[in-house]
Amino acid sequence: MESMKGNRRTILLVDDEPTNLQILRHTLQDDYRLLFAKDGLKALDIAGAESPDLILLDIMMPGMSGYEACRRLKRNAATAPIPVIFVTALSEAADEQTGFDLGAVDYITKPFSPLIVKARVRTHLSLVQAETLRRTRLQIVQCLGMAAEYKDNETGMHVIRMSHY
Repeated sequence: MESMKGNRRTILLVDDEPTNLQILRHTLQDDYRLLFAKDGLKALDIAGAESPDLILLDIMMPGMSGYEACRRLKRNAATAPIPVIFVTALSEAADEQTGFDLGAVDYITKPFSPLIVKARVRTHLSLVQAETLRRTRLQIVQCLGMAAEYKDNETGMHVIRMSHY
């Protein structure tokens, strides 16, 4: 999921309202590479092709709702790891719960504060970076275990068992 272009993380912004996209663009453009979609189908296409680091997704859109787009993103092995933050006017607890049940990592209600959006984006991108680092370290330990296994099966299996801890 390494989609840094020139050291800038990539965020996909999905909203059918141009005004909302403009506000998000203005809020995030200085720090991130931004991609835009005005509907769920286009968001799925872009997410599959570009593998953004994070998706900010509206719920109420014509055609495919943000809920359905998130459901499809999480069903696809290539896009499932991409964190989704819903940015929506729906403010009921049940709406928020539905978003989390579908796999979203956060939920921001409109109208939103640009400072809150920036803080939550920064937080979730740092969590993605920490998870990537953890996964990479585990892969290194497992590779060392396999290398040791070629020399001595017992030592190699012990290193692999320890890597799970």
